[in-house]
Amino acid sequence: MGFQRKKMPPSSPRINRKRFKGSWGNKPLMRIKSRKAKGRRLQNFVRDKILKTFKHLKKEDVQVALMSETGPDIKLSRIAKRLVPLQFECKNQEKMRTVYDFYKQAKRHGSLEPVVCMKQNSREPLIVIGFDYFFELIQ
Repeated sequence: MGFQRKKMPPSSPRINRKRFKGSWGNKPLMRIKSRKAKGRRLQNFVRDKILKTFKHLKKEDVQVALMSETGPDIKLSRIAKRLVPLQFECKNQEKMRTVYDFYKQAKRHGSLEPVVCMKQNSREPLIVIGFDYFFELIQ
């Protein structure tokens, strides 16, 4: 007599039955394929915004990095780097909920553009601004 695994019904894949406990309660784990697709959507969104902001750039000037490729998520050509001297790292995660709460609080303070300045111990301060406002600034 050994340990026997409990058989699961064929209609429900095993991955959907797994759960993790966090501060939000029990949630189903996200499939790796779904996680990568979610990140890719954000990368494509940023690429399209850069191309829309700088109309004279071509698609070849602004490329999305392949998944698990080292370096920035948005690959810029030499011409694009002159116009946009920035490196983009795209994160599409629920963990950043607190940052969005800070931004929402800054928005409530008045009619000016909200800016969040944040700092973690032993780290450099960071500034968070709205996506569209950022592209207005660099245009």
